[in-house]
Amino acid sequence: MRRIVLLLLLILSVGGYSCNRTTHMSVTPTVKAEALNVASTPLTKVDFESQIEPLLKSKCLPCHFSGGKVYDKLPFDRAETIKTLGTKLFTRIHDENERKLIREFLAQ
Repeated sequence: MRRIVLLLLLILSVGGYSCNRTTHMSVTPTVKAEALNVASTPLTKVDFESQIEPLLKSKCLPCHFSGGKVYDKLPFDRAETIKTLGTKLFTRIHDENERKLIREFLAQ
């Protein structure tokens, strides 16, 4: 039973299977190019000062930076604040690429 489960997992991870009426089940390679790119791309660390802070400055100035009216409560020039807020930042950040960058930073 364990071998069957492992075999099925292997088939699904390689790309799947197809079944039709004239032949028995056959394995077909259906791995997408995007999956290969993701798997072969090394994960790079998202830097707060060079990637996240400039993004936040473009969206959240002047209120959340030095001298701003809510800076004392929610300073966005500190990585700890961003990690505490998490995806609550998305109320002002709508671009999916920017959201993805923030998610990657939070996941580190």
